[in-house]
Amino acid sequence: MASRIDFYDDPTAPKPNSIVLSTNVVVTNEAGEILLIKRSDNDNWALPGGAMDLGESLPDAAVRETFEETGVSVEITGLVGIYTDPKHVILYTSNNEARQECAVVFAARSLGGALTRSSESREVEWVAPAAVDGLAMDRSMRLRLGHFLAGGDAPHLG
Repeated sequence: MASRIDFYDDPTAPKPNSIVLSTNVVVTNEAGEILLIKRSDNDNWALPGGAMDLGESLPDAAVRETFEETGVSVEITGLVGIYTDPKHVILYTSNNEARQECAVVFAARSLGGALTRSSESREVEWVAPAAVDGLAMDRSMRLRLGHFLAGGDAPHLG
């Protein structure tokens, strides 16, 4: 299986050759738990999400990607932030795409559904916020979740 390798401020990182507008979603349930996936391509825990397709809006992409990766239907409720750090490069080994980070992260609430794995998610779980620190997670996902958990009146812009 192809893998995903995240580099941050790493002189050995490949030079980016693409930018793709993508989204992640911080989904919460009535118990205050957060929906996370264990990615198939790097075994890290992450927020559900993915690239926007032609002909859809970014919020629609967030809803679609969340359902595809988790089996959970969601309603977007807010904006966590915009993440475009050029020091974060993502290498996809299947085609040597080296992507510069470009993600919009939404907050959402669960509308229901059954937790269902996909080809992109080895595991799908509701996780208590206090348990997040103990999970293997890329720096960028931890940052996004941290901004959500910290609350605040304004979205992260960076």
